[in-house]
Amino acid sequence: MIENIDFTLVNWSRGQFAMIAFYHWLFIPITIGTTYIIAIAQTIHVKTGDPEWERLARFWAKLFGINFAIGVGTGIILGLEFGTNWANYSWIAGDIFGAPLAAEGIMAFFLESTFIAVMFFGWGKVGKKFHLLSCWLVAFGASLSALWILVANGWMNYPVGMVFNPDTARHEMVDFWAVLFSPYAMNKFLHTITSCLVISAFFVIAISSWYLLKKRSILLAKRSIVLAATFGLLSSVYLAMTGDGSAYYVAQKQPAKLATMEGLFDGEEGAGLVMMGILNPNKKLGDDKKDFLFKMEIPKMLSILGYRDANAFVPGMNDLVYGNEEFGIMSAEEKMEKGRIALGALADYKEAQKNNDPQGMEEAELLFNEYYQYMGYGNLHSPEMIIPRKIPLIFYSFRIMVISGMLFIGVLLLFVYLSVKNRIENQKWLLYVGIWCFPLSFIASMCGWIVAEVGRQPWTIQGLLPTMISTSNISANAVIATFWLFATMLTVLVIAEYRIMIGAIRKGPDNLSTKGGPNV
Repeated sequence: MIENIDFTLVNWSRGQFAMIAFYHWLFIPITIGTTYIIAIAQTIHVKTGDPEWERLARFWAKLFGINFAIGVGTGIILGLEFGTNWANYSWIAGDIFGAPLAAEGIMAFFLESTFIAVMFFGWGKVGKKFHLLSCWLVAFGASLSALWILVANGWMNYPVGMVFNPDTARHEMVDFWAVLFSPYAMNKFLHTITSCLVISAFFVIAISSWYLLKKRSILLAKRSIVLAATFGLLSSVYLAMTGDGSAYYVAQKQPAKLATMEGLFDGEEGAGLVMMGILNPNKKLGDDKKDFLFKMEIPKMLSILGYRDANAFVPGMNDLVYGNEEFGIMSAEEKMEKGRIALGALADYKEAQKNNDPQGMEEAELLFNEYYQYMGYGNLHSPEMIIPRKIPLIFYSFRIMVISGMLFIGVLLLFVYLSVKNRIENQKWLLYVGIWCFPLSFIASMCGWIVAEVGRQPWTIQGLLPTMISTSNISANAVIATFWLFATMLTVLVIAEYRIMIGAIRKGPDNLSTKGGPNV
C-alpha cells in the first residue's frame, strides 16, 4: 500500500493547508480578542456616560472591522480545503467533523455577522443598551465560532463519541455531547481563546504605546493600555493554567507528542522538564548517544505535569517505538500487527457481504471490533513512523511558546502597575517593549500551533487515520499550482490589510465623533 502513496501530493497538501491556516491565524486572535475590549469599553461608557470611553470603543471597533472583513475570506478558503485536498479524510470522518463545522456556520457566524452590523453602524442610531448588547453578542459569537472549530480539531486529536460503520467505511457520531464536551477539546478551546485574548491585548498596547511615544491621543492611549494590560494579564495567567492542562491531556492521549516536545528518547521515572536545551543533532532513535548537548531542567516537573505524580514514568520515544515491558508499553510493531488484523477483518467483512454470508460478516465484524483501536497502525510501514519527524522544530517551538508566555506575564504586570501609578507615559523603554511584544505574541502562538499540529503526526485522526492516506485523489501538480495561487492571493490580502490598518492607526481616533453614525 505504501508504494501507491504519492508523498509529493501529501506533502504539498499539508503545506498548502498549513500556509492557509497561517494566514488565517493572522486575523483570528485580533478578531476574537478586540471584541471583548470593545464591549468592556462600551459598558464603561454606558455606565458612566463618559464620551471618551465611547470614542475608545469606536476606534478599536474600526480596526476590528478592517481585520474581520479580510479574515472571513481566509476562513472560507481554509474550510474548502477539506473537500478539495483532503477528500479521503472528509469521507471517513465527515459525519463527525462536519457537525461542529455546520454548527459554527449556523449558530456562531450568523450571530456574529448579524450583530456586527448593529455594532459597527448603530452608534447613536439604536438604543445604547441594545448597542451594548450587540457588542457583547459579537464577542460571544466570535468565541462560539472558535469553540466549534476547536471541538472539531480536538476530536481529531482525541476521537470519542463515535463508532466505525464497516458497511460504509466511515466513522459515525453516536454521542454528540461526548464530542462537544471532550476534556481535550474543552481545554484546547480555553487555551486557544486565552492566547487570542493575550495577542489582542498586545495589539491594543502596541498601538497605544506608539501613540504615547508620538504624544498623540494621550487619554485614549492611557485608558486603552490600562484596559488591555489588565485584561491581558488575567488572560495570560489563565493561559498558563490551560497550558498545564494541555500537557496533562497530551501525556494521556498523545505520548509521542509529549516525548517529542521534551526531546525525551528514553523514558524516566520522575522525569524533569527541560527549560532550556540544545538537542544533539546526531541523536537517532535506538542509539546510545546523548540526547542533549546542553540542558537545564526542573527535576520531576514533567512527571508532575503529565501524570500529577512526581515519580511517574514518562515514556520516551524509544519506549513507544520499541516497547517497554516493565511499564506495560506496547511496541509500535505490535500495534501495527494488530492494525493489520483489523484491516484484514474489514476486508473479510466486505468479502462476506459481497458473497451474502451473514455468519462470515458477523465473525469478521467481531474480530474487527476487537482490534479497531489499532486500525490506523496497520497503514504504517515502519515502527519509527509513530514519532513526528520534525523533532527539533517541535522541541524549540515549545520552548519559544513557554518562555514567551512567562515574559508576557511579567511585561503585562509592569504595564498594569505603571498605568495605575500614572507613570506609563514616561517609560519609553517599556512602551517599545509593548510594541515588540505584539509580533512576539503572534510568533509564540504560531509556535504553539506547530507543537500541536506537527507534533501529532503521522495522524490525521489519532491512532485511526494516518495523514498519508487522508488526501484527495488529485495530481500533485494541481496542489502545487493552487498553493502558489493561494499564497499570492493571501499575501496581497495581508498587504492590503496592513496598509488599510496602518492608515487607520495614523489617522487616529481624534476624528471619530461620539454623536452617532458609522465608523469612517
